[in-house]
Amino acid sequence: MNQRALIAAAAATLLSTTFLATPAMAQAKEKCYGIAKAGQNDCANLAGTHSCAGQSKVDNDKGEWKYVAAGTCASMKGMTADQAKKAAMDKKS
Repeated sequence: MNQRALIAAAAATLLSTTFLATPAMAQAKEKCYGIAKAGQNDCANLAGTHSCAGQSKVDNDKGEWKYVAAGTCASMKGMTADQAKKAAMDKKS
């Protein structure tokens, strides 16, 4: 094998390894409700009063969420979307 072919093969192997490994290295995330500090939420809240990140008004609002590493929300004393919706309904009752 000549040097040019060897370099091309090595480059192709490196690129394919990088593209295949990237999804595996990406950390799974989940929405965690009730842990965002004021102004540090990641997007719209459950109540629909705003639709953008950074617009929460109080710390730990049950309707505000942040992305966290999958499986860590409960240990942060956060809630899933379903739990947050139930908490909001219980609060209204």
